[in-house]
Amino acid sequence: MSHHHAHDHSDHGHDHHDDNHGHDHSDEIEPALQTLIWQQIEFEKICTLNESEPDAGAKIVEKTWPQRLNPEPELASDSDEQLLMFVPFAGALKLHSLLVRSSDSPAAPKTLHLFLNKDDMDFSSAADTHPTQTLTLSQTSDVQEIPVKRALFGNTYSLTLFVEDNYGDEVSRISYLGFKGEFTRLSREPVEVLYERAANPRDHAPVVGTRGILEGAGRHGM
Repeated sequence: MSHHHAHDHSDHGHDHHDDNHGHDHSDEIEPALQTLIWQQIEFEKICTLNESEPDAGAKIVEKTWPQRLNPEPELASDSDEQLLMFVPFAGALKLHSLLVRSSDSPAAPKTLHLFLNKDDMDFSSAADTHPTQTLTLSQTSDVQEIPVKRALFGNTYSLTLFVEDNYGDEVSRISYLGFKGEFTRLSREPVEVLYERAANPRDHAPVVGTRGILEGAGRHGM
């Protein structure tokens, strides 16, 4: 049913960032995972407007790097070609790039507006608000890595993605969406606890609170 073909041999995800590991043997997964943000995404809070199937937006983000070429699940728009997706992270992120796989069909998204730390947008506000950055996606079934202006996304807690149009179809389709960057801290809370604990009593002991957040993030990544 899908017109996506899972034979992408171009390995566009190969970013050989050997910043921390001098023993990278060019494994297909290893280079991408060095900067891939996945565990820190709050999947259950992802919200997509105008999706044809419930939670389809969350499901394409939940795909792991090895699953990036799987044609299903797929996010398809419903009443027209536009999509609006809210993706929150479990703390502060320095966003470097987006990873997107669509298709070489007219259903491939074209204009993608990014909004930083906006958690209450709808299509009306997305159309009226100046985006943090606008990207142009290619009409291809390869996994595209689209860099963002890092100076604008150095403190990213959430990202709202507005697909404004595509290459001519009434429906827009995306089969994989990923994020690359640096995860700087789990939340604002540990910083307050560690640096303000003398003057700012909390409900719980600082060490216990920090450990709880860390353990929660570990479970969340499962």
